[in-house]
Amino acid sequence: MKLSAVNPESLAKPRGYSHGMKGNGDVLFVAGQIGWDRGAVLVSEDLVAQFGQALDNILDVVWAAGGSAESVARLVLYVTDKEEYRARSKDIGSEYRRRMGKHYPAMSLVEVKSLLEDGAKVEIEAVAVL
Repeated sequence: MKLSAVNPESLAKPRGYSHGMKGNGDVLFVAGQIGWDRGAVLVSEDLVAQFGQALDNILDVVWAAGGSAESVARLVLYVTDKEEYRARSKDIGSEYRRRMGKHYPAMSLVEVKSLLEDGAKVEIEAVAVL
């Protein structure tokens, strides 16, 4: 299964994401994942470390279902501080590319007041097509 980006010329050129993704196959909805390990302990207080672990958790679910990073069609990132996210975007981008390469699904980022788990700074949910 291969996804293809849909980026109409009528929209601004996306940077680090795609406006849409098209594909056929089984759809996998991945619950929101935060930056904790298999023992349900946050790996760090650092946003970048939490981001990397949350994305690893997403990919673990995708791999368990038979997919790969390229199967991810959509990511939604919930952050508790968009200014911190902007300030650390270069480091976050490095963590992203280390796991996802140059695959850029449709993405949204939403700033929220807080997340359910105390200390969590980012939660990521995903949709993958397998």
